[in-house]
Amino acid sequence: MVETLNASANNSAQVHVILAENGYDVTDVAPNVLSIRQLDSGVTIQAVLEGEIIFFSVTCLTVANEKLTPEVLRHMLAADNGISTSHFQLYELGDGQTAIALSNFCKLQGLGADDKDDILSCVHFLFADILAARDVLHDLA
Repeated sequence: MVETLNASANNSAQVHVILAENGYDVTDVAPNVLSIRQLDSGVTIQAVLEGEIIFFSVTCLTVANEKLTPEVLRHMLAADNGISTSHFQLYELGDGQTAIALSNFCKLQGLGADDKDDILSCVHFLFADILAARDVLHDLA
């Protein structure tokens, strides 16, 4: 168990360096949790490292539960909605509110060139999908 925690902390540090070297503003939020800000847009996503999996997520908006109609949900899940590599997740916040997030992930193997490419691709695609999500979610805002 301690070896897994040490490996995760080391992987988190390496992921931090990879992202920072590629133009992102990266902040360690908690053990194995990174905040990644795209400098041009100011948009920030979160990365959580669990074992060999790194999860990337960004909250798009928070809405009243009644706004999540079947039509809206169907559009969010449609194959042709413009969200190519990420997926929507809904988080019940209580008080009749739900957060809508976009997420994706990748599996780390040895943090070599392939993993570096996977990490940067996941982050890039999530930022690209945020732009498409604006069109998908525009009626909810």
